[in-house]
Amino acid sequence: MDERAALALVSEVVPATGDDAAVVDDLVVTTDMLHERTDLPAGVTPYTAGWRAVAVSLSDVAAMGVPAVAAVGAYGAPTFEDEALRVFLTGASDVCERVDAEYVGGDLDQHEEFTVATTVVGRVPGTPTDSPGSPPVGRDGATPGDRLCCTGTLGRTAAALRLFERDQVEHANDLFRFVPRVATGRTVAEHVTAMLDVSDGLARSAHLLAAASDCGLALDGDALPVDDAVDDLAADRQDRRELSTFVGEDFELLFTVPADEVSAVQSAAPVPVTPVGRVAEDGVTMDGEPLPDRGYTHGDESGGA
Repeated sequence: MDERAALALVSEVVPATGDDAAVVDDLVVTTDMLHERTDLPAGVTPYTAGWRAVAVSLSDVAAMGVPAVAAVGAYGAPTFEDEALRVFLTGASDVCERVDAEYVGGDLDQHEEFTVATTVVGRVPGTPTDSPGSPPVGRDGATPGDRLCCTGTLGRTAAALRLFERDQVEHANDLFRFVPRVATGRTVAEHVTAMLDVSDGLARSAHLLAAASDCGLALDGDALPVDDAVDDLAADRQDRRELSTFVGEDFELLFTVPADEVSAVQSAAPVPVTPVGRVAEDGVTMDGEPLPDRGYTHGDESGGA
């Protein structure tokens, strides 16, 4: 059973699942697990591992459009090494600081493979301890006629993986340490109709959003904001599309917004926001052709982020 089949089983047993994070009263909660074998290629530093392990969960909170409050992590490794653990914790704390959250500890255990499980808690705006704001954003509100937009650039992780393979680890680590779009998620939340983070690749994320909203999406391939690192590494146009569209784990935000509010979102967001398509009645296409529902799947050891 791969990740998608497992998630289908979870949805059957726990109907409340489906968005990037769970809303429990005035809290937003999410958890993620990273393994050395499938998520952290050779050359990833302990600092980058700490940063990325927490950042992936912070990204889920960002996709709900709420502020992040705190993170905890369960750290498992064959042995505990003073310097590696210290640097890991520094990376975890630093990424929290970047988004005005706090890393508050967790658990340690011996494990045959370096593994980290991280939980992040956000707070629904408008509660007594927070300033007023929009309610959490789900994946299910897109309407035909809305515009599909993406933050930042696509393909950073794909480029990093290729650089790790080439032993260009310094640049690869830089690319692997993405900044979660928590501030952007909060800024655009009052405008967007549906949102998720690009964790499994643009193509699969588009299919997930379309399925949740019971609609279609028509993407413009020429409009995609492809990262410069991809252009530096891609062998040709087809390779460029593969790296930017299917590899996954870019952790940008993909969202829909009414057509007349795109300019307002672009002006307000602290990072670039690029319109990449529109919401249609059905089907998920790019440049008029069906876009394969393909991306990174946990449990597939053939590659990926």
